[in-house]
Amino acid sequence: MPLRRIVERHRATGPKFLVVGALNTLTGLAVIYGLKWVFEAHDVTANLVGYAIGVTVSFALNSQWTFRHAGKLAPAFARFIFVLIGAYLLNLATVLVAINVLAINSYIAQALGIIPYTLCTYLCSKYYVFNAASSRDVDPINRESTSVKDAG
Repeated sequence: MPLRRIVERHRATGPKFLVVGALNTLTGLAVIYGLKWVFEAHDVTANLVGYAIGVTVSFALNSQWTFRHAGKLAPAFARFIFVLIGAYLLNLATVLVAINVLAINSYIAQALGIIPYTLCTYLCSKYYVFNAASSRDVDPINRESTSVKDAG
């Protein structure tokens, strides 16, 4: 596929996804720093709460603004969490290979890990989490679609 066609396919959602990523990162860090400074929270507690809020902000903005998801949110959120776990493992593998196999400085390796994490999360969000085909809810008993589009 020519580069021009790839750029056209992601022109509307790619930049929005990056903006949402920056916002959820800033939100998560603000929560972490606020909990540590104001409430003297432990690092693990502050990180967990900040990360959870960042994930929530990311899901809310990406579902409604970036990808304009029209399906049910609960199944999409479950898919989103699944994707984030996979993206994290990809990030970790990238960092560890960069450090242990390629002998790259660990600070640079950490930054390099952001690339596959972001690409994985974006592509999986676009084509799996918020994709219209993934959004069709299926009745597990009858194995029939229960989406409004299929009802008419």
